[in-house]
Parts: sequence; structure tokens; C-alpha cells
Amino acid sequence: MEIESVQLPFGQPLTEQYVKRTNPKVESIFGSHPADDRAWTDRLRQLKEHTSRRIPADRLAAMLERYNTRVNGHRSVISNIQAIANGAPVVVGGQQAGLWTGPLLVIHKAVTIIAAAREASLLTGETVIPVFWIAGEDHDWDEANHAIIHHGDAGINKIAIDRPSGSRTSVSRTELTREAFLEAVEQLKSSLPDTGFKPDLIARLTGFAEQSRTMSDLFALTMGWLFGDQGLVLLDSDDPALRELEAPMFQMIIERNDELEQAYLTGAEAVRGLGFEPQADAQEGSANLFLFLDPQDENGAGIPERTLLYKREGRFENRKGTFSCSREELMSIAVNTPSRLSNNVLTRPVMQDYVLPVLATVLGAGEIAYWALTAPAFRMLDMQMPIIMPRMSFTLVEGTIAKHMIKYDLTFDDVAFRFPERKETWLKEQDDVDIDGRFAEAKRYFAEMYDPLLDTIGSIETGLSLLGEVNKRRITEQIEYLEKRTKEAHARRFETVTRQLDRIATALWPAGLPQERVVNISVYWNLYGRSWLDRLLELPLDRCGGHRMIYI
Repeated sequence: MEIESVQLPFGQPLTEQYVKRTNPKVESIFGSHPADDRAWTDRLRQLKEHTSRRIPADRLAAMLERYNTRVNGHRSVISNIQAIANGAPVVVGGQQAGLWTGPLLVIHKAVTIIAAAREASLLTGETVIPVFWIAGEDHDWDEANHAIIHHGDAGINKIAIDRPSGSRTSVSRTELTREAFLEAVEQLKSSLPDTGFKPDLIARLTGFAEQSRTMSDLFALTMGWLFGDQGLVLLDSDDPALRELEAPMFQMIIERNDELEQAYLTGAEAVRGLGFEPQADAQEGSANLFLFLDPQDENGAGIPERTLLYKREGRFENRKGTFSCSREELMSIAVNTPSRLSNNVLTRPVMQDYVLPVLATVLGAGEIAYWALTAPAFRMLDMQMPIIMPRMSFTLVEGTIAKHMIKYDLTFDDVAFRFPERKETWLKEQDDVDIDGRFAEAKRYFAEMYDPLLDTIGSIETGLSLLGEVNKRRITEQIEYLEKRTKEAHARRFETVTRQLDRIATALWPAGLPQERVVNISVYWNLYGRSWLDRLLELPLDRCGGHRMIYI
């Protein structure tokens, strides 16, 4: 397997400066950097010194074992959970549940988590466990409900499951019918070409569909199939058993809510002070907590709606003010029914650190940027931010695609950032009749002939000049129309070439986006089985993330 390192734009200037270590002030926000060996041993020592500030390891392990036995019961997973019970630290990363894991970046994050845990074990001399946090409490259904498929010349196909009618609730609480899951598998079956790997792929996904009630169930079963033998422990953030363990931290978040609010606002100001725009919304008056409205509450009929809470006149309310409760009533919910509470993007990091002994957390570029806002909150709660590990990323390059890139002298940067220009340039180079030049000459000759005529007719009657200009424009448009048709006819002479060029773009940079943000794993599993995934899992960790082209 050939591997080539390339540099993709970070998209987040703060993250770029952190990863590349070009700004000490940015690095100081996070307190450490994964490239430093000492950061790992220092963080491990801190975890051991403050075990009482987290969920007891035995209770955490019991919850993880119940959940993983149901969806991810591999022997290595259960063994790793026992190690957590005995005090082993973890490397954790998470993502919202997506159809058949969603885009490839989810796979890349899991690969990074496993590689980071493996390297951390070598650095510290202690067993470090990989954990994947399924963000099942999120309610953005349009992000979770689909998978993007492409192959050959067939283009891109989006397979999606519609959200059932009713209130907006979390992905893990949105129940789907068996028929909805099976219909999605049938669409996938029709979209993928027939290969030797296809029957097993479809059979497995069919089996998972029959076992699933929610998208989170399907996600967990698929992730267990892919990574269970690597010992990747799974956790659903909306698991009621987890909520019971989180209750004390929810109580602290409510009790010290005003201080937390100020901490997040301070974090946002610190980011602005360094010249960056905050990547999370730290709002004045936000409680930074969601509440699942009881079906008896207003606007909560039937399905518990997940709603963000705001503080108004000493009370906690939803945005519209149709639900309201006192601090004491919200505290009672945290004590008695913590499953009704849910973190937002800013409180989730501190909750994760309360739940797990986090040695390092694996984050994407956008996540690193918004975690910067949480530094004051960690300090306020007398907690320490874990090591922030940038997620590794990959582009899978099939043999045929690689050959076509060589044939047309295309680099990855050409495909990603200047493909339309390179394609047009190639076609122009094949133009042996100089279409652009000949039509430009024709338009120039026409203008030279016609403009004196306009002067003549204008001297006869003023109104004729306007008519003449209109006529000139129409004739010019007809010449340009003929030019366009001529270019299209010329391009048809090279249909095979343009098809090959377009296939390169669709494979590596589909819909103008990185492959990992679009394409689902089923495309490559169908073509190559799991051999390419096993090779990714064998790669050494890049502690600064990095992007690699993987030729398969």
C-alpha cells in the first residue's frame, strides 16, 4: 500500500496555529501539545491524583459493559472495559451517529483513537483504552440520517431515512421502523455494483437493520463490527444508565451555572483577543444545557422535545418562554430524573472529563477551535483539559484513479483546488483548430464591418441607431451561441477523457468537498472488503493529525 503525505487547508486558523505550534499563546489555551512526550506522563499523573473527581471506575465499567454487551460484545472490548474498572485511562473521540457510520471521517476518527491509545500505552508504560463517544443526544436529524454513495460513472447517490413525525428529540430517542432500515439497505444494494464482497456487506447491514430501533443502535452495531476486534469501547451519550452517573455533574453545572456562563464568555473573548472568531456560540443568558420536555409540558406532547434552556429573571426557560422552571426545580430534575438533561457543545467537554479518565481526546479541526472556549470552564471547575489530539485524515485512491491522474498529469492539489481550470486547459490543448481564436476573430471582423454601418444609419434617422444596436447584440449572441455549440461538439470528441477526468474529481473531491466529508465506507468495503481498513489501523500515529493519500 503506497502512502503519500499531503497538506489540506485546516479551515480553522486557530487550529492550524495550535497543530503547527506557531503561536505559543494559542498553545497555552490548551495547556499541552500531543507532540510532547512529557504531556502524556504529566496528564496521566494528574488523572491518578484526582480519581475522586470522576465517576468511580467500577460504576463506569459496569455501565459500559451493559451497553457494549448488547451492541459490541467482542472479547477484546469486554477485556478493555475490565481494564477501565481497574483504573486504566482512555483516549476518547466522538461523533454524531450516522447511517452506516456516515462519512469516512468517522472511520478516520476511530482509527486515530485506536492508534493514539496504542502509542499512549507505549509512552506511559500503562494500558490505555480506546473509547468512541456516540453523540446520541444530538437532535440534528439531517446530519445523521444519510449516507453518500458513488461508484464509477454513476455519480453521487444520497440514501436517507426520513425523520418520523413528532417533536424534535435526540437521535438516540428517535425510533424508526424495521421497514425504514431495510428499505435503506435495499437502496444501498441497488446503488452498489456487484462484487465479491457485496453479498456479505448487504447481509451484515440487513442483520443490523433487523436489530436496530434507532440510528444510534445501527451506528453502534456497525462500529462494533468494524472495530470491536480492536477493543474499541463504545458509549452512547444519551444512554439512560450514563445519565444516572452524570447526575452529580449536572447538579454542579446547575449550581454554578452563572460562573460557567461567564467562563464561556471569557473563553470567547480570549479567542477574539488572539484574532480569531469563536467557533461556538457562547451566549449571555444561556444555561448551556438542554432539557427534554416532559410530554405533559407545553409543546412536549407525545415525544420529549430537546430544548435549549435560557436564564430569565432567575428562572430557566425555553427560547419561546412556553416552559419555565426555578433553579430548585431544575436541580430536582438533575437529582431524580437526570435522563431529562443533556449537554450542549460547551458543557459536553467537561462532562466527558467527569465521566471518563481522559488522557487525550481526538478532535477534528472545528472541534479543536470550539474547545478553545472551554479552557476557563475547566479551570473554574478545578479540572484540567486533556491532551488535544488532532484527528488523522486520509484520501483513498483506487488504482484506476491513480493511473488516470498520471495519464493527465494531475496532482491531488489539481483535483482538489483547481480542477475546472485544469480540465478546461486540457481540452484547450486538444483544440487543433483554435476555436477561441477563430470566433474571437469573427466577432472582431463583424464589429469592424457593422460599427461604421451604425454611424451611417444613425445619420439618416436617430431611432435607427437604437435598432441597429439591438440587432448587433442579437447577431453577437448568435455567434456566441454557435461558439458554445462548437465547443460542446469538440468536447464530445473527448467524452471518454472528460468522463475519466470527472471520475477522478468525484472519487477524490466529490461535490467540491474532501472525500472524507462525503463518501460512506460501504463504497470501499464493497470494492475491497476490509483490507484497506486493516492497513489504516496498522499505520503509525501522526501526533499532529496530518493527511495521507492511501493508494489501494
